Amino acid sequence: MARSYGTSAARVEGRFAISAHILVLIMALMTAGTVLAQGAVAVTAKPVKMVVLGDSLSAGYGLPAGAAFPVRLQKALDTKGIKVDMINAGVSGDTASGGRDRLDWSVPEGTDAVIVELGANDALRGTDPAVTRAALSDILTRLKARGVTVLLCGMVAPPNYGSDYAARFNAIYPELAKSFGVPLYPFFLDGVAADARLNQADGMHPTAEGVDVVVKNILPTVEAFLGKLSGQRS
Repeated sequence: MARSYGTSAARVEGRFAISAHILVLIMALMTAGTVLAQGAVAVTAKPVKMVVLGDSLSAGYGLPAGAAFPVRLQKALDTKGIKVDMINAGVSGDTASGGRDRLDWSVPEGTDAVIVELGANDALRGTDPAVTRAALSDILTRLKARGVTVLLCGMVAPPNYGSDYAARFNAIYPELAKSFGVPLYPFFLDGVAADARLNQADGMHPTAEGVDVVVKNILPTVEAFLGKLSGQRS
């Protein structure tokens, strides 16, 4: 073996052996670190697959796609570090019965959670509250059977059909929430309804600013809802 200036062959060989051991140790540590990193990724919670099943209020009627309620809600959750894969299943003009009839294709397999926002058109049309109640009950029953968790959004009847109608209609949501044991956000348009500054010219559909108010107000309820869901999934 050729010698280097100032070293002997034995010393070089000894140092080579030590270097080899150190290299093996470094590679072992790197491998362990990779396994740990992979393990950390494996236990990281997957994004919640969520559907907003609703009407024009969630579909984003009259607004750019990026201003619709599901999009704005997803952005707000993402800002808080809550990852959600969101589907906007809002259909303008839909009633509770219409939402029930399209439930299976609007809420695909693998969905973890659904925000149900339906009934506003029922109230505007003066639909018999018993019909609206039956449709929403069917939706909750079928989602429960599929193991999908639900956040129910309440609606409030306009005054033009009288106090008796309003009382019957408004009672649907808290009673169903209690019966099915699902969380309730009492009024989807809380803070926005009847405020001309936050509604489009028709006086019924939120502007982009109005949607942001809806998101801001409902966000704590959605966070608590998803927090409970995450606890059930872990």
